[in-house]
Amino acid sequence: MSILDPERRTGPTAPVHWHTRPLYPWLRLLVSLLLGTIGGAGMYIVVVVLPVVQAEFGTARMGASLPYTMNLIGFSIGSITMGMVSDRFRVVTSVLIGVLFVVVGFLLAADAPTITIFAIGSFVIGIGNSATFAPLVADIAIWFERRRGLAVAIASAGNYLAGAFWPTLTNALVEAYGWRTTYVAIGLFSLVSILALVWVLRPAPPALAAAAARSSASPAPGGLDGRPLGMTPNQLQALLCIAGVGCCVAMSMPQVHIVALCADLGYGSARGAEMLSLMLGSGIISRLLSGWISDHIGGARTLLLGATLQAIALALFLPNQSLDVLRLVSILFGLFQGGIVPAYAMIVREHFPARQAGTRVGVVITATLLGMAFGGWASGAIFDWTGSYDAAFLHGIAWNLVTIAIALLLVDRSRRRLRLAAA
Repeated sequence: MSILDPERRTGPTAPVHWHTRPLYPWLRLLVSLLLGTIGGAGMYIVVVVLPVVQAEFGTARMGASLPYTMNLIGFSIGSITMGMVSDRFRVVTSVLIGVLFVVVGFLLAADAPTITIFAIGSFVIGIGNSATFAPLVADIAIWFERRRGLAVAIASAGNYLAGAFWPTLTNALVEAYGWRTTYVAIGLFSLVSILALVWVLRPAPPALAAAAARSSASPAPGGLDGRPLGMTPNQLQALLCIAGVGCCVAMSMPQVHIVALCADLGYGSARGAEMLSLMLGSGIISRLLSGWISDHIGGARTLLLGATLQAIALALFLPNQSLDVLRLVSILFGLFQGGIVPAYAMIVREHFPARQAGTRVGVVITATLLGMAFGGWASGAIFDWTGSYDAAFLHGIAWNLVTIAIALLLVDRSRRRLRLAAA
């Protein structure tokens, strides 16, 4: 149910503007989903062009992985900065600034004479991409009440839709026109499409500041004594950040290098792009289901379940790398890992006051992005050192075990707290 009430906001005799209609929040959600899908292009097309960029610039696999790492670093910095801009000047301003960064980054990368300039362009694109993720998800949460969880899950799925849509299209464009022309075309498309959509977001959020203040002033369950799970708040925050780095170092191995892996095995980049699309398309389902699962078993158990299944999927990449097996494992990997990152938001909401949720979730998300950035680079470095991705998969599994250990600790402490409360 929409939290907008035209009768209450404007009075029964006053004109009802289009953005006060009950269906407007759903239109806003649809636009946010589209913006997230368009804005997420930069994170995934750099993976698709990795083999051709490596060949053109004559760099090692580690050097060719640097642009992806720089993209995620830019995304990490932008997530905090664009969030602050959105809070101060509204989400439209952050999206408009973001699309400026996106276009400049694409044009800079398309004209890059060296891998270093290409990586800088990817960094600029990452800053712009961040404006179409966290600020939009936070904005949508204001416009819904009863179905807020579903709305937030849909808005956050734009990033995964981008992963399902852009790799295959990018590969076709690269084969037809080259990667430089493809970068220019996608940059210009992003500019036109985002400017055409962003005007829908101009209306300010509904005037429920008083209700929001009352809600945010109340502490979250589990943190009433100021020691969530028997730890200081900063100790729990640090554990969540370490877990976020661990799970995303593991997550980055298939997402960043699946196209290159398929090319190395002789299947071609087109098959690799197909695997990436299957992986991230499956992640959409996982992301939507994760909220339902968290509501039933809690954030910590959801994190433990997702991290354990992700480790199993990583191990399945090793024994048989036939085309059919890779396709199946890519789907399983997407289904297993899509709900991990949202679980951190649930843990924060369960054990910290609501007024701290935005900041603390933002810090954890930044940690996960840095894990993706490091993992993408490290997997390329390990390939260069060993000549195979097998050791890179084992490296990812080792980091994943760190996340599992932390999740087990959180689940155990949660059980103890429940027993103490019952006693």
